[in-house]
Amino acid sequence: MSELLLDVRGLSKYYGNRIGCAEVNFDLWPGEVMGIVGESGSGKSTLLNCLAGQAEADVGEVFFNTRSEGMKDTFRMTEPERRMLSRTDWAFVHQNARDGLRMNVSAGGNVGERLMAVGSRHYGKIRSKAVDWLERVEINNSRIDDRPTAFSGGMQQRLQIARNLVTGPRLVFMDEPTGGLDVSVQARLLDLIKSLVRAMNLSAIIVTHDLAVVRLMADRLMVMKDGYVVESGLTDQVLDDPQHSYTQLLVSSVLQA
Repeated sequence: MSELLLDVRGLSKYYGNRIGCAEVNFDLWPGEVMGIVGESGSGKSTLLNCLAGQAEADVGEVFFNTRSEGMKDTFRMTEPERRMLSRTDWAFVHQNARDGLRMNVSAGGNVGERLMAVGSRHYGKIRSKAVDWLERVEINNSRIDDRPTAFSGGMQQRLQIARNLVTGPRLVFMDEPTGGLDVSVQARLLDLIKSLVRAMNLSAIIVTHDLAVVRLMADRLMVMKDGYVVESGLTDQVLDDPQHSYTQLLVSSVLQA
């Protein structure tokens, strides 16, 4: 039986008297996708940033099952340990691809840069792997020397995914990965992400306000309101039979749209 990948206990983040997120507890298994939904200001992005080490939590523990030392509290890791984790076993896909790409570096350079960060030095092998990953995210390899500024929004997001997944991470954090994209582009991107998650047996935590995204992608779901998780469970169960009044409101507003 596979071992737990992530174990989150009592995670809280405050901004003065305002709650960012509070008393969040959950676990995540290898190959499992967790969705986090809620309206703007619900605390979902704050939670994601705390989990990924991009914001400092005030209280709580985040244990990750490292390859060499087993379960380890990421908040107690040294800065070099956390940095190496973010380059190898963890990846973060930003809502705005420009936040996750080097816009003045070629597409191949963006992918290759992450490989070099984990020790790859052979130019031919790096370029070959970059070509392979561009093809996997449906970018023609003739664009390898083009800069992301020449790409459409959907292509930029696919390039960001290639850059993140090239090192074979085990856990991917995604913040509104389809936000700001046209509906047809969103659907294509979600199909791509879903196929890569399954093919690589990735675990993922996806933050979104779009219930259609979590229904397609997530095995389990957490609903957040005012910094607290108000409901959680299997995605279909939560969406088809919501128990909390806020979840019922979210689901009914989608049905009426």
